[in-house]
Amino acid sequence: MADRFDCDNCKESLYGRKYIQSDNSPYCIPCYDSLFSNTCDECKELIGHDARELFYEDRHYHEHCFRCFRCDRSLADEPFTSQDDALLCNDCYCNEFSSKCVACDKIVMPGTRKLEYAGSTWHEGCFICHSCEQPIGSKSFIPDKDEHYCVPCYEDKFAPRCTRCKKTLAKGGVTYRDEPWHKECFVCANCKTQLAGQHFTSRDDSPYCLKCFGSLYAKKCEACSKPITGFGEGKYISFEDRQWHQPCFTCSQCSVSLVGAGFFPNGEKILCRDCHTNL
Repeated sequence: MADRFDCDNCKESLYGRKYIQSDNSPYCIPCYDSLFSNTCDECKELIGHDARELFYEDRHYHEHCFRCFRCDRSLADEPFTSQDDALLCNDCYCNEFSSKCVACDKIVMPGTRKLEYAGSTWHEGCFICHSCEQPIGSKSFIPDKDEHYCVPCYEDKFAPRCTRCKKTLAKGGVTYRDEPWHKECFVCANCKTQLAGQHFTSRDDSPYCLKCFGSLYAKKCEACSKPITGFGEGKYISFEDRQWHQPCFTCSQCSVSLVGAGFFPNGEKILCRDCHTNL
């Protein structure tokens, strides 16, 4: 008499029937499917042993049940995304959740390089300088109304230019007679010393440091022979064609200050009242 060969679950004979071996025990097909098959998360039916099964985040699906929640397209061999437990193909996800590039009006696909600014989104290659039309990428840029410029183009187009060297002033600088200058370009017309932050004066629209202006153009004090520039020494005294620094305007005889007092010229000298009386 032949040995029995039965299903380990229902004990029915497996002679002449298909079966599946599991953990060294044989099972008929119906028992195997009921005991070991997973339930499809979509249709809630068993996924038979001969069906193609797809697995995603602890969920199991028949191949034909693994579909886009929006367009019902099969996702078996397609890229997809899960949104609030719903499966979406890339096209539906992008149409519903992805932003559009304001330059080309196309979807900015997830995972692609993009740039966001002021609530708008661009493909990296679409965010270009309005002037040179080169991609700005991660470089600095300057917005002007609805246009964007790379820094070199913006400076070339809008930045003021130095009156002396004609190059752009990116920042800082000096304004003289309503004209912009680089600090290093704003120099004395004679000695070329930088004048930014220094006292200076001008002649014939050219700036001069006080030392050069005094030596070139200023009148000389009758007493000390130093130039009278109007800076530093305060007020000065002028009489006929002669000038004095205020501290230098003293009696030639006794050296008393004559500022605000009467005086008497005596040739090249100036005298106070007492010294003039004693002559």
